[in-house]
Amino acid sequence: MSENSYGTLHAVLKGIVMVHTAGNAGPHMQTIRDTSPWAITVAATNIDRSFDTVITLGNKQQIVGQSLYYQGKKDSSSRSSFGNFACLRSCTAEVFDGAQDLKGLILLCNDQTGALFPAVQYLMDGGGTGLIIVSSTTDDMRPVTDCEGIACVVVNIEDAERMCQYYEDTSSAQAKIEPAGTVTGKEILAPKVAIFSSRGPSVTYPAILKPDIAAPEANILAAKQDGYVFKSGTSMAAPHVAGIAALLKVLHPYWSPAAIKSAMVTTAHVTDERGMPIMAEGYSRKIADPFDYGGGTINPCGAAHPGLIYDIDPSDYSKFFKCTISNKRTPVDCNTTTMQPAYYLNLPSISVPDLRHPITVSRTVTNVGEVNSVYHAAVQSPTGVKMEVVPPVLVFDATNKVQTYQVVDESAWLDANRNTKKCDQDSRKKCDMLW
Repeated sequence: MSENSYGTLHAVLKGIVMVHTAGNAGPHMQTIRDTSPWAITVAATNIDRSFDTVITLGNKQQIVGQSLYYQGKKDSSSRSSFGNFACLRSCTAEVFDGAQDLKGLILLCNDQTGALFPAVQYLMDGGGTGLIIVSSTTDDMRPVTDCEGIACVVVNIEDAERMCQYYEDTSSAQAKIEPAGTVTGKEILAPKVAIFSSRGPSVTYPAILKPDIAAPEANILAAKQDGYVFKSGTSMAAPHVAGIAALLKVLHPYWSPAAIKSAMVTTAHVTDERGMPIMAEGYSRKIADPFDYGGGTINPCGAAHPGLIYDIDPSDYSKFFKCTISNKRTPVDCNTTTMQPAYYLNLPSISVPDLRHPITVSRTVTNVGEVNSVYHAAVQSPTGVKMEVVPPVLVFDATNKVQTYQVVDESAWLDANRNTKKCDQDSRKKCDMLW
């Protein structure tokens, strides 16, 4: 954990909610950037808007990608007309030395190394009209945001292969790019965890589930000087969460940063508007799990009325990380005492990195909902894990607002001698426990 992470603990002690970005190093596991349990770490999802762009090949085959290419009335109509089409496996500067006439060319750059700037520059200088960029997902439009002067379109790998096959089979390949059209609403599969959103678990502290929550990030229309620009990344997602945290603080001024984080995590969405599981983009699409989006995608209205919250006294953090704030002269005191496992911290999640022996983890909840409330535990254990919640029912009233329950976890992959069996158990499978 970085020094900056410990520095943010000062703010938490003052009641300030800290919101951090998960990072943009996905979709690989263990790329999460922030592991501070006192901060809210935000993953990124797309939104229900796309900029569909139709590419028509000379054989009348049509491919739909995404772009920010809009053609005004004063623009030349050449970009909407058929032009020469080529497919290159590499788009480095060396490829363009002695290349064919680029005037009017639409080029597919089948190069996912990120070396796109030479292609853009050479096409612009040579009078090219379009660049087609290949990506695992068309939701990631970051490569096209810097394209000026030519039409840049993102297509997925499968469509790129079809286009390149057409190019190889045709002596005089042609293509044209139509201006983008905006599509919104249920026609778009959203939210989905963005391909570049960093994933957990944390390498340093695997017993702390990260990220905590996911929020919109893709193609956010943002003000820039006297104009506007589309931005994508977890840096776009974090402000959404920070704003919601501010609103929650106004609604519940006495809630601690831990309480606000708990409210967000425990009320997050794990299904979309259709009731289907939220997906995560990667080299192949899959159902999202807690290492992709933490508790799920943020639900502001739900977070305002969570029912139960998991609160933490900031001084408790020192029991798990050796370092605590002591005094002004020595603001951070790091000692060598034995640390407790981080999963004993009263977080709204439980993450056990290596369940070789039965463990019992306690959680304390505070009722912030209706005074007289009854909560029943519903447990969905992953394959290979036995779980029990004690007690399975929590009853709250005016004099009993805080209660503690225990979760008993035990590996089911044991032989007669209580040795853990070797198996192909997926360590990323989630465990659900709802009140």
